[in-house]
Amino acid sequence: MVFGLFAGNKDKALQKTIERATNKLSQQADRWQALERLKEDGTEEALFGLCKRFAITSSKGVEDEQEKAWVVSTLTAKGTAALPALRRYLATATEIAYALKVLEGCGDDAGALAVVDELLAIEKPGYTRDAERRVDLMRWLGEWKGMTDADAVTRLAPYLADFDENVRFAVVDGLAQRDPALAGPPLLDALLRPEEESGRVKRRIGEILAEHKVALGERAPAVEPVLVGTLAQFWIKDGVLRAR
Repeated sequence: MVFGLFAGNKDKALQKTIERATNKLSQQADRWQALERLKEDGTEEALFGLCKRFAITSSKGVEDEQEKAWVVSTLTAKGTAALPALRRYLATATEIAYALKVLEGCGDDAGALAVVDELLAIEKPGYTRDAERRVDLMRWLGEWKGMTDADAVTRLAPYLADFDENVRFAVVDGLAQRDPALAGPPLLDALLRPEEESGRVKRRIGEILAEHKVALGERAPAVEPVLVGTLAQFWIKDGVLRAR
């Protein structure tokens, strides 16, 4: 009974520390002290509390960035020990860009990819009330070097038909950073998708296909009729898209 009471008091103290570390109205010195205590604690719950610092924005921009950068550095230094806390945070958080930075530097690409796949299972293509979270994920997937181009394209391509235009644009930009031989076919599919009405998405796809001289092959006849409006700057020569 005494041990249980002690454990309960310790849990309450930890939660109070997390509350101080994530109180955007507190003085920075108070938040720093709380953040340092969470670092020293090092338990999953404490590291989860550090992750929660990403979700608040304090009134002073410079201080806010300093604290978040410190949390990124601290969690990254924890290595794979930070993965359970990151998994919990990423599952429901709105602000995930900083957490993804930590995931990138955790030193375990296979473990990080497993967390990413769990997140993708939650963020299935389609309507979402929080598109910014999905945009951040798509941008990160395009840039992350911890997976092969084939793995990245496989995960990004389904979101070319996402409900949100900003998500689709982020996916297109992400695919632009991957092997054109792998990214070209899904980008062509997206360009010819009847439901795609976004001029900027189509134009960006055209720019990528033209820049990398992606062979249109047997799809060239289907591409020709869509080169109007926002795509009028492109034309086909020698089986590839060219910019006028």
